Amino acid sequence: MVYYVYLIKTLNGYPAKTYVGYTNNLNTRLEKHNSNLGAKSTKGYKWEYIYKKKFYLKSKALSFEYRLKNDRKERLRLLYEFKKKKS
Repeated sequence: MVYYVYLIKTLNGYPAKTYVGYTNNLNTRLEKHNSNLGAKSTKGYKWEYIYKKKFYLKSKALSFEYRLKNDRKERLRLLYEFKKKKS
Protein backbone atom coordinates (compact mmCIF):
# COMPACT_ATOMS: atom_id res chain seq x y z
CA MET A 1 0.00 0.00 0.00
CA VAL A 2 1.10 3.56 -0.70
CA TYR A 3 0.98 6.31 1.94
CA TYR A 4 1.34 10.04 1.51
CA VAL A 5 2.43 12.79 3.85
CA TYR A 6 0.88 16.06 2.79
CA LEU A 7 0.91 19.74 3.61
CA ILE A 8 -2.24 21.74 2.96
CA LYS A 9 -2.94 25.44 3.26
CA THR A 10 -6.13 27.43 3.48
CA LEU A 11 -7.45 28.96 0.28
CA ASN A 12 -7.29 32.71 -0.27
CA GLY A 13 -9.99 34.52 1.68
CA TYR A 14 -9.45 32.40 4.81
CA PRO A 15 -6.98 33.05 7.63
CA ALA A 16 -3.52 31.73 6.68
CA LYS A 17 -3.13 28.26 8.16
CA THR A 18 -1.29 25.07 7.27
CA TYR A 19 -1.85 21.46 8.28
CA VAL A 20 0.32 18.35 7.96
CA GLY A 21 -1.17 14.86 7.80
CA TYR A 22 -0.84 11.44 6.23
CA THR A 23 -3.23 9.30 4.20
CA ASN A 24 -3.43 6.48 1.69
CA ASN A 25 -5.96 8.36 -0.49
CA LEU A 26 -5.17 12.01 -1.24
CA ASN A 27 -8.44 12.85 -3.03
CA THR A 28 -10.72 11.46 -0.33
CA ARG A 29 -8.67 13.08 2.43
CA LEU A 30 -8.85 16.57 0.89
CA GLU A 31 -12.61 16.14 0.36
CA LYS A 32 -12.95 15.28 4.06
CA HIS A 33 -10.96 18.35 5.13
CA ASN A 34 -13.05 20.60 2.87
CA SER A 35 -16.39 19.14 4.04
CA ASN A 36 -15.60 19.50 7.77
CA LEU A 37 -15.06 15.75 8.25
CA GLY A 38 -11.27 15.96 8.53
CA ALA A 39 -9.14 16.82 11.53
CA LYS A 40 -10.66 19.07 14.16
CA SER A 41 -8.22 21.91 13.44
CA THR A 42 -9.17 21.99 9.74
CA LYS A 43 -12.91 22.45 10.20
CA GLY A 44 -14.51 25.61 8.88
CA TYR A 45 -11.86 26.28 6.22
CA LYS A 46 -11.24 25.32 2.58
CA TRP A 47 -7.90 23.74 1.76
CA GLU A 48 -5.52 22.96 -1.09
CA TYR A 49 -2.47 20.73 -1.30
CA ILE A 50 0.87 22.47 -1.49
CA TYR A 51 3.13 19.44 -0.92
CA LYS A 52 2.90 15.67 -0.90
CA LYS A 53 5.47 12.88 -0.56
CA LYS A 54 4.93 9.18 -1.29
CA PHE A 55 5.98 6.31 1.03
CA TYR A 56 5.65 2.55 0.71
CA LEU A 57 5.89 1.88 4.45
CA LYS A 58 3.42 3.33 6.93
CA SER A 59 6.12 3.63 9.58
CA LYS A 60 8.27 5.81 7.27
CA ALA A 61 5.27 8.00 6.44
CA LEU A 62 4.38 8.48 10.11
CA SER A 63 7.99 9.27 10.98
CA PHE A 64 8.23 11.89 8.23
CA GLU A 65 4.83 13.34 9.20
CA TYR A 66 6.04 13.77 12.78
CA ARG A 67 9.25 15.52 11.63
CA LEU A 68 7.38 17.85 9.26
CA LYS A 69 4.77 18.74 11.90
CA ASN A 70 7.57 19.76 14.24
CA ASP A 71 9.75 21.61 11.71
CA ARG A 72 8.16 25.01 11.23
CA LYS A 73 11.06 26.28 9.08
CA GLU A 74 10.62 23.42 6.61
CA ARG A 75 6.83 24.00 6.40
CA LEU A 76 7.44 27.69 5.72
CA ARG A 77 10.04 26.83 3.07
CA LEU A 78 7.56 24.51 1.31
CA LEU A 79 4.89 27.21 1.48
CA TYR A 80 7.30 29.76 0.01
CA GLU A 81 8.24 27.37 -2.83
CA PHE A 82 4.55 26.76 -3.58
CA LYS A 83 3.78 30.49 -3.71
CA LYS A 84 6.83 31.09 -5.92
CA LYS A 85 5.65 28.41 -8.41
CA LYS A 86 2.13 29.86 -8.49
CA SER A 87 3.34 33.38 -9.34
